[in-house]
Amino acid sequence: MIKRDKYLNDLINRMHNGMIKVVTGIRRCGKSYLIFNIFKNYLIGQGVLESHIITVELDQRKDRKYRNPDTLLDFIEDSITDQEPYYILLDEVQMLEEFEEVLNSLLHITNVDIYVTGSNSKFLSKDVITEFRGRGDDIHIYPLTFKEFMQVYEGDVYHGWAEYTVYGGLPLTVTMKSEEQKIRYLEKLFEETYLKDIIERHHIEKQQELGDLVNVLASAIGSLTNVPKIEATFRSVIQSNISINTLRQYIEYLEDAFIINRADRYNVKGRKYIGSPVKYYFEDIGLRNARLRFRQIEETHIMENIIYNELRSRGYSVDVGVVEKRGIDKEGRSQRSQLEIDFVADLGSKRYYIQSAFSMQTEEKQLQEKASLMRVNDSFKKIIVVKDVVNVTRDEAGITTMSIYDFLLQENSLEL
Repeated sequence: MIKRDKYLNDLINRMHNGMIKVVTGIRRCGKSYLIFNIFKNYLIGQGVLESHIITVELDQRKDRKYRNPDTLLDFIEDSITDQEPYYILLDEVQMLEEFEEVLNSLLHITNVDIYVTGSNSKFLSKDVITEFRGRGDDIHIYPLTFKEFMQVYEGDVYHGWAEYTVYGGLPLTVTMKSEEQKIRYLEKLFEETYLKDIIERHHIEKQQELGDLVNVLASAIGSLTNVPKIEATFRSVIQSNISINTLRQYIEYLEDAFIINRADRYNVKGRKYIGSPVKYYFEDIGLRNARLRFRQIEETHIMENIIYNELRSRGYSVDVGVVEKRGIDKEGRSQRSQLEIDFVADLGSKRYYIQSAFSMQTEEKQLQEKASLMRVNDSFKKIIVVKDVVNVTRDEAGITTMSIYDFLLQENSLEL
């Protein structure tokens, strides 16, 4: 069994808070398993009777009748026979007719605690909580982190990394034995599930252009881009005259479905957001690779994407840092340029500056990777993550260097 302790603790900490616990996340990332197996087993282990755990799997034929709102409400009300706490677990709730109204009705039952998941674009929309009039509590679940992946991977950490950077962390891929299985599963999932959901929800007619946009974004993970630049690519390379507004809409749809995430640029010294251009990362690297038919496996960019996802899964908001560099040109004139910090990670009062450096074998490369960090004059921790197997070190400037394995596998890696 893959332990997902972070998400279990998220649910435990929200028990009986008077809100609907809404488990969101990209399809096939383990939402149903979390509430129907991990969380349910926890409740039983705490002494909750199974008769007080009401489960409905709305995508299953046996529970098909409960897609009718009145039938479901009658079933739940008939199942509550005393004043002890009851736990309602609803899976694929978007298949329930008038589900927003039903969930709001359940909130009026005083001795129930409600947990729901949903797996299509409508339910995964980032503004889904507004459907419950401020009474929803979102728990976002990510595909498996590398540490979770290694719980079940049968091999050493280095072979595990090689597999993870290609096929990603969707739980079902870990159970598949052959590369052919993994490839077909991921390619089919992207085409027939993720894109199909978006197309059907938003009635998209330019389906080819949507697919082309996904390919452009997948090819450019970790690179600064903006909508005008993407439009120029469509005109010159794809020979399409799709408008900027349509591209912007399509990107929003992909973000709302959690297929991609955006990292904005942040001026560290000025303490303000810069705006365009931005960077995009994929929620699961295996899906990104599948979209490109596994033809662009650049480990440097993939490692950067994985670090971004790791920080997000730990609860950090993540931006791209920008610091200013001043110097003198050959003519003796002052000049300014900008240096980039891959990630500025914030969580409450905590902040970390993190650089993803695949390798720092030479002194020149070390100076290059440290240059932006050296220009940050606050006291927050500065970290460089490398692919090489190295001991965790800290130099005279206070910059910590660690391997990707320490960063991903040690729970307190940011404090090493």
